[in-house]
Parts: sequence; structure tokens; C-alpha cells
Amino acid sequence: MAAVLYEVVEPHIALVTINRPEARNAINGAVAEGLEAAVDRSEADPDIWAVILTGAGPHAFCAGADLKEVSAGNGAALATERGGFAGLARASRTKLWIAAAQGHALAGGLELLLSCDLAVAAEGATLGLPEVKRSLVAGAGGVFRLPRAIPKAIALQMIATGEPISAARAAHFGLVNAVVPAAEVREAALDLARRVVVNAPIAVRESLAVARLAAEMPEAALWEVSKAASTRTRATEDFKEGPRAFVEKRAPKWVGR
Repeated sequence: MAAVLYEVVEPHIALVTINRPEARNAINGAVAEGLEAAVDRSEADPDIWAVILTGAGPHAFCAGADLKEVSAGNGAALATERGGFAGLARASRTKLWIAAAQGHALAGGLELLLSCDLAVAAEGATLGLPEVKRSLVAGAGGVFRLPRAIPKAIALQMIATGEPISAARAAHFGLVNAVVPAAEVREAALDLARRVVVNAPIAVRESLAVARLAAEMPEAALWEVSKAASTRTRATEDFKEGPRAFVEKRAPKWVGR
């Protein structure tokens, strides 16, 4: 049984599922390799414009690192050279990723959610970085991505106490985009993806590329990056299609080039 499933569920939308429900979708070497392959596959496919990441089973989106693997001396296999932890935390990608947390997102599971661009969570899910309770550091981006995503005081409390927060509280602070009943998480993520893929794909990717740099670069540099993104977008066929469709009062037909 594959540790990671990849399927195209609707036009322009791929669904990636961590498929280890018996281990609460904890990350082992097979998952890391599978998620890196999913990133590569989605990036190489011009017809995929958004990717949804979820976990199999009702209990956990992802429980983080598989500690059985770590204790067996296989900890290095939980990361890939290009993608980092789980093959995703440091992956270079242009496509939009949406985390669909149908269950708890803890430790490395929250770090995977933070690696995505958007997130939907189940009402009963909790999100947290409990690493300090085991004398560990959330080293797959959690300790610096969380303070960028939510108010600093709340993030530092979560990091220092190791205590999780509810999905509702996560939504209140903007860590997730929506909270829905567990049975509706996948559909809510699909709805969010649909609202993305109706837009011009290159314009979305170029806009995201700039937005992802917002916390890392000074404003003067961001003006230049934005200008370059606009220049590349204006050179596409879709740039011509947008105004044409508006004038003709019809939905645009994006070609992604």
C-alpha cells in the first residue's frame, strides 16, 4: 500500500493523501519520498494549478515524525535532500497547496500545515507543537513559521508550553482559513481550490511568489520583485484573454501560458 496517494480529483486540482492511518499518518521515509514525488509531479504538470494535502482516516492529519523510525535509527530518512522534513517543509514549489486537516495536526503535522499556503481544519482538530515536552525543537520550520502566521505572544506560548490550540482558536488567529465538521473538510478544501483555479494560473503563481517573500524582504526589494512578476504575467496569452473575456462578457478560458 502506497504511503502517499496522488490523484487528480477535478480539473486543475490534485489531492495528495498521507496514507498511514494506522500510524496517525506519521512521517517515515516512504512518506517523505512520496510527498517529494507529489511536489515534483504537481510542479511538472501544467494542468495542475492547486494541490490539496490531507491525511487518511478520521483521527489525525499528521502526527509528525514517526518516533518508532527515529528510535530505530532511521531519523535521517524522514527528510529528503531537496524537500527537507517529509519531503515538503523546504520544497521549492510554485503551485498553491491547501492543507485539509481532517484530524489533529501536531508537531511535524502542524509544520506540514504551515508549509502549505492555505488550510481548512475539522471542528474537533487540535493544532500544536508539543516538541518541548520531549526535549525536542520543532526544527522543520515550526519555531519560526508559527510566529509569522499568528500573533507573536500566542505562537510563543504554544512553542514554550507545547500545548495545542483548538481549530476554532486557530481560525480566530488566522492560522487556518476555515473550520468545518470533519466530514466536510475535503469538500471545503475543494471549494477553496475551485475558487483559486477559476483565476489565471500564471497570475496566481506569480502573485504567490511575491507574497511568500513578504516577511523576508524589505519593501524596496519587494517593489522590484513585484515589477518583475507583473512583466512576466503581461507576456502571457492569459494576459490578453482576461480583458478580452471581460469585454465579450464571458468567462475567461485560461491556457496557463
